Order: sequence, then C-alpha cells, then structure tokens
Amino acid sequence: MTHNGHTVHLVGTHLDGDIIEAIHGDHYHPRLRSRVAETVIPYTFDRLGEAMEGVDLVVLGVNSLGTDWAAEMLGPRLPPHTPVVLLTKGLAGDGQTLYILPDVLRKSMPSHYQNQAQVAAIGGPSIANELAALRHTCVVLAGSDKSLLEAIADLLRTRYYHIWTSTDLIGVEVCVALKNLYALAVGLVQGWLEKEGEANGGAAMHNAASAIFAQSLWEIGYLVEYMGGERRSVYTLPGAGDFYTTCQSGRNSRMGRLLGLGMSYRQAKAQYMPEDTVEGAELALSIGPTVETLIDREELDGAAVPLLRTVVDLVCHESRPKILWDAFFAGI
Repeated sequence: MTHNGHTVHLVGTHLDGDIIEAIHGDHYHPRLRSRVAETVIPYTFDRLGEAMEGVDLVVLGVNSLGTDWAAEMLGPRLPPHTPVVLLTKGLAGDGQTLYILPDVLRKSMPSHYQNQAQVAAIGGPSIANELAALRHTCVVLAGSDKSLLEAIADLLRTRYYHIWTSTDLIGVEVCVALKNLYALAVGLVQGWLEKEGEANGGAAMHNAASAIFAQSLWEIGYLVEYMGGERRSVYTLPGAGDFYTTCQSGRNSRMGRLLGLGMSYRQAKAQYMPEDTVEGAELALSIGPTVETLIDREELDGAAVPLLRTVVDLVCHESRPKILWDAFFAGI
C-alpha cells in the first residue's frame, strides 16, 4: 500500500513487541529481513485505538486461533462502515457446523457492530518474504459487495501486487484454509522417500505426490460445494494456486515429512517444531471433531474425503498414515 502513496499504521499484537520495536528503531523487519517504508508507522498493541483513528481500511492478519480475540479488540474501536480485510486463513467447527473465519470474526464483534461490519478476505499464493521483495504476486479479494471490493482493490493494487475480485467468499475461504491441511498429506511423500530411498534409475515418488495433490483438489472442491461455495475458486488462485505454493515449502510440508517418516504428530511437534504454528494441523484439530460428526450423521460423504479423514486421524488420533489409493476420485 505504501507504493500507492498510502500511510500504513502497523499494529502488533501483545506477542509482537520485539518486531514493533525493531521497526520503530530503524524500519527493519527482523523476521522478513527487509526494510519497510518510512510511511509505515509502527504501533504497540496498547495504542490500537490511536492507530485506528481516521483509517480507511483495516487489514487483519492474526493467527487463526486469535480471530475471536481480534474481534473483541477491534469491535469497540472500529470506525463505522470501515471495511476489514481478513488475511487470516482457517475454518472453525463447533461440533455440529463448519464456519468460515469472516463469519467467526463478525459474530465475535459486539452485537451493535455485527450487522454493519464489512468483512472481505484475500486468498491466493502470497508468501510474505516474496511480497516484501516486490515479487509479482496474484491474489483474489472476496466479499459480498462487488463495488466495495473494487474500491478496496484499487487501494491495494501495485505494479507487482495483482488483484482479482470475487463474490464467492465461501469458496475462497474454504480453499485457502484447507490447502494447509492437505499440504500435510502431500508432504508425507517426502518422508516416505527418505525412508525408502530412490529406486533403480533414480526413481522418486512424484507419481504418488501428484496423485495426492490431485485428490486434495478434488476433496476441496467437494467441501467448497458442501459449504455453499463455487468450484471455480478451487481451480484458480485461492485453490490450485495457493495449494501449489504451500506444498513447495513451509511448516505444513515439514510436518507432513515428519509424519511420513513414521513419527506421531505429538512427537513431531514436540521434538522438531515446538515453537512453530502448523496451520494444517491446527485446522485438523479445530474442525476434526465436527467433520467426524458430520460424516457420522451422513451430512458429509465420508467416501468423498478419504484424505481429509486420513489427516484428521493422523493429527487428532495419533494414527499412522494410511492412504486409501483406490478410494480416490469418488464419483468420477
């Protein structure tokens, strides 16, 4: 946004004091290892109200587990009719129903803000350090009001940040959440390959990884339609695009590799990734019980989501990976 001439008020949570202090000192972001523009003004969490005075847009990027908390913090301070763009990825389950995070955010705000809150969300392949390095990045901005989406997109577009708009908020949000969970399944293959080694002729396991990748998109499409979204989002930036990027590297792939090596989720997390938030695993823990209930009630077709069931078993029940290859692509 600073490349469009905007001033940005950057507010850290109560866990980000060291980052805010570093940016305040020399405008250097220690985790992204890059400088931020002089027009980025850092604020500590206790100055949230001050930072929000007179703003045109609020962009929220907390951890998915902090969505309720963020709503409680923002609600009383949010200027009337100021749109909120959610960067946070995830779904929520209450044991009976699955919810997208924009709905969770809205419902967690004070009651008098719930109806007037204008919540949109961004989805697509967008690795933070690449964006900080001004690499070309393509995303989708989703919400219910097409004209508002275009106005927000005009605020955010730059020569390297390319935005399309969509009114399929459900489809976009389901895609960008589930890609983290399914990246665990694709990551299993790296662990299997390390255990077994390359075969004669240098044969790896690209065939297996590709089949899991394709089945993942098939299941995401089923779940998007189940929740009321459009399959188009699955095969564009929020689905295939973001999923491809997530499978290339990152915490979900690393955890998938450890599970593929034969570790339990609890062991892998404690021994190798104790300080990391593994979004795919957190999502499995969050929605796993609800998914199992929906399958038991036959509201979800268990035969349509064998990989989802595998990942839920791996993370929630400490099982070993069992891929039901011949159950793939149910309904073709």
